[in-house]
Amino acid sequence: MLRLQTELGQMSDGEPCLCSASNNHLACNGTAKSHADPQFVENFRRKLKYFFMSPCQKYRARGRKPWKMMLQILKIAIITIQLVSFGLSNEMMVTFKEGNLIAFKHLFLKGYNDSNKDYALYTRPEVHDHMLYAIRRYLHLQNLTVDNHAFEKIDDMFTPLSLCQELYRHANISPATETFDIDPHVETECISIYPISPYKNDDLENDMNLTLDFQRLLAIKIYFKIKAINVQTVRYQELPDCYDFNINIMFDNSAHSGKIKISLSSDVQIKGCKDWNVSDSTDSHFRLIVLFDCVVICSCLLSLVLCTRSVYTGLLLQLEYTKFVSIHHDKTVSWSERMEFINGWYILIIISDTLSIAGSVLKICIQSKELTNYDVCSILLGTATMLVWIGVMRYLSFFQKYYILILTLQAALPNALRFSICAVMIYLSYCFCGWIVLGPHHENFRTFNLAADCLFSMINGDEVYSSFKKLRSKTYVVWLFSRVYIYSFISLFTFMVLSLFIAIITDTYETIKHYQTRGEPASELQAFLAECRDTPDSGKYMTDEESSSSSSSSCCLCCS
Repeated sequence: MLRLQTELGQMSDGEPCLCSASNNHLACNGTAKSHADPQFVENFRRKLKYFFMSPCQKYRARGRKPWKMMLQILKIAIITIQLVSFGLSNEMMVTFKEGNLIAFKHLFLKGYNDSNKDYALYTRPEVHDHMLYAIRRYLHLQNLTVDNHAFEKIDDMFTPLSLCQELYRHANISPATETFDIDPHVETECISIYPISPYKNDDLENDMNLTLDFQRLLAIKIYFKIKAINVQTVRYQELPDCYDFNINIMFDNSAHSGKIKISLSSDVQIKGCKDWNVSDSTDSHFRLIVLFDCVVICSCLLSLVLCTRSVYTGLLLQLEYTKFVSIHHDKTVSWSERMEFINGWYILIIISDTLSIAGSVLKICIQSKELTNYDVCSILLGTATMLVWIGVMRYLSFFQKYYILILTLQAALPNALRFSICAVMIYLSYCFCGWIVLGPHHENFRTFNLAADCLFSMINGDEVYSSFKKLRSKTYVVWLFSRVYIYSFISLFTFMVLSLFIAIITDTYETIKHYQTRGEPASELQAFLAECRDTPDSGKYMTDEESSSSSSSSCCLCCS
């Protein structure tokens, strides 16, 4: 590596700097461009070396406590506690939503069974019967449900149930004569049914005045809204939310295959209740939660400021080092060396702090019932917590034996990405082929996404036997093709692609271990820093404002 020569004090004026292959240092670049003050160079070298020290080394050098490290450890504790608290609240919300969805299926779908994944109808009387069954159950909801479900009211008027059918504008289909006349434009016809309407069970269909044209029919959709309150949160001293369930029951006849699929979906809107009263309740629990969230926000703000300052300091040192090399040695600093001044871990912590602050603010709004964006809040807090835990691994970088995983991944990433590009192209080719050829014969290849999921499962050893079994009864051509297709895919990806990918990681791991035992090739920057032989506790890193009497004994406690 390039190293400073006697131009810093040992060379005579105008004397050329002789360089050899084994003495490739910073100052050895032909004739010295300028005469740098040796003391200035040494101080600058110490400044750079101090920047790259570990927190404990900095404490020995200047007696500055590792506040950022202690703050990151504190953040792990408080952010994890915050996430667990929000997770328990989010779990009650999800349980309530899923429980209501299952209840609605049993209430409004005739003969529904949780184990029946293929819930469909095949005759016209069944369609009429199931449609009327859902409407009757809705009209008598408050006498049937065991929960606190109720109809929606707007201006003291119940919102109606909407029964809509989607049809072709015109359709005349005659399979017997193999003729058809279709206008593919879709029309929608709807009727409204109010919960207080005096429909009789026997005359409901006649009163609705609804005629189903199955030749033109694409779908029957039943829309209605049901309100509920999640009161289970009261036991955990949390105010309940009010839920609006927008339910859609769909009779799907778009395929016109003689099979009408039935599905029930629910779009949930969560909002704060308009008026509430909980006996013997206080808002002390709510205040403690908000106070804790504010502590998290303040901690993340402080961490954000400290890490941003460190990144800014690194950028300034990068510019200073680049200028130093350019002026005194007429050289340009490579991008790899410039990036050594940019600490990626600080960037990760800055992103984590930003997400934590945004998630904590949103969590406070949810706790105060101003907002109900549970999904957005969970994404922010969950991602922030993951990045916080990963970010603390920065401090393991000062202990190579514990940091070998990150070093291996970092070194193997370029080769792994290049290898993955080729592997992904082959993988996509198999996905397209399986989707087109095997899709009509196997449900796991019915769509492109399903084909991709099934093939990825095969790489891990799943779905292999079931795929062979389901394709066993197909035609000979399909059976033969499926054997060649699956055998070739498993042989290629499981035995070759996956093994080569592991070999790339293993080879990088062995290289890292070799560097740890015999030394890693040093960059020009590292070689320049290595010329500084001053130890952190030598007292030479102290600035004029700092006391030179700092004790190094307390650092031993810090590092132990």
